[in-house]
Amino acid sequence: MVKGVSRQVVVVRSLDTKLFEQAIFLIRDGAVSRQGVTEEEILRQANAAADHYLQTQLEKPQLLLRRLLWTLLGAAATGAVWLLTVLL
Repeated sequence: MVKGVSRQVVVVRSLDTKLFEQAIFLIRDGAVSRQGVTEEEILRQANAAADHYLQTQLEKPQLLLRRLLWTLLGAAATGAVWLLTVLL
């Protein structure tokens, strides 16, 4: 239930993704009334925020794979050093 709250929003519709239909951004109080802030600037920042979010989400599987690879290489190196100390 919402009582007495009025917020301005920007809706960014995506044309090139199969996962999302739109993103909704809440505009900070007083952001529109500042001098020099235009509608184009607000839309540009909303699009930039949506693009940044999508890029960071797409990079997560690659980062996980890279961390897993380094963990396995470290375990292999530790095992090799342990084996050399036992044999020598």
